[in-house]
Amino acid sequence: MGRTLKGAKVLVTGGAGFIGSSLVRLLAESNAEVLTVDNLANGKRENVVDESRVTLLEADIRDSHAMEQLLAGVDIVYHLACLGVRHSIHSPIENHQVNADATLRLLELSRQAGVGRFVYVSSSEVYGTTRFVPMTEDHPTLTKTVYGASKLAGESYARAYWETYRYPTVVLRPFNAFGPRCHHEGDSGEVIPKFMLRALAGLPLIVFGDGSQSRDFTYVTDTARAILRAGIADAAVGETINIGNSNEVAIKDLARIVAEVVGRPDATVVHEAPRPGDVLRLHSHAGKAKQLLDFEPSVGLVDGLKLLHAWYNSAAVPVEQLLQQEKVHNWERPL
Repeated sequence: MGRTLKGAKVLVTGGAGFIGSSLVRLLAESNAEVLTVDNLANGKRENVVDESRVTLLEADIRDSHAMEQLLAGVDIVYHLACLGVRHSIHSPIENHQVNADATLRLLELSRQAGVGRFVYVSSSEVYGTTRFVPMTEDHPTLTKTVYGASKLAGESYARAYWETYRYPTVVLRPFNAFGPRCHHEGDSGEVIPKFMLRALAGLPLIVFGDGSQSRDFTYVTDTARAILRAGIADAAVGETINIGNSNEVAIKDLARIVAEVVGRPDATVVHEAPRPGDVLRLHSHAGKAKQLLDFEPSVGLVDGLKLLHAWYNSAAVPVEQLLQQEKVHNWERPL
């Protein structure tokens, strides 16, 4: 595989977020010394594991002075901090500043600090709607939103640093992740947690468009495990790698699957107008991850949904209280 994480000093941006906090847990279990930086705009302090090897620092990645101070002695940067798809629709300039501009500055600061590897976590949104399936890393990148475009810009900067400076970078393209600590709230809210909480509360499940649009879902611990490996697999340097499950499910079918998992098979599904900029189909080809990262997902969709259901059932916060944070049309500018 390459390097070891034991005793390594690692910086995770966005480490209090959904995927980032799962990655931080795995890194701590690998005996790495973990610094996680998050401005807590979307992340939550309670997401970060309370462990002696983990330090949470509240800062904005756009603050170059703060980031420069944090990079001293760091061996690996895992860069996950970003603003999401729906945010980009109502606030495209800020989305670009965080996802693209700040990535370029962080790359340069990391290179200057002598950080040994920079793992850039992009998104399957860079592809836009599929032209062929399964989608290999050579699939055209025809983004549909500023989010997708800003993540693609970040990818391009990371690849340029490898090509120009031979600075060791890895670009990852995770397809849709789900699992504990996933976002249901505000403009970060995603389909699986929104479906599950609504089903648990006896509310209608809302599908935008006809529901034929599809996604390729990966359980969050699998996604985090692949990201971790990108930091230590020497074969990954300079590469762009999909992280997916190589399966797709239509959103209208997903609604029924979620309803059945939570014991509400009679849940009502209602359709609304399509969302702006919505990608219509995603289906990953994951062969490169297997080859370069020795990675294969271990949790299927239904089993992962059962784990998420159990996590919600164990939470101290009632479902109805969680749903107060939901915004149905979460691409609209906040009042």
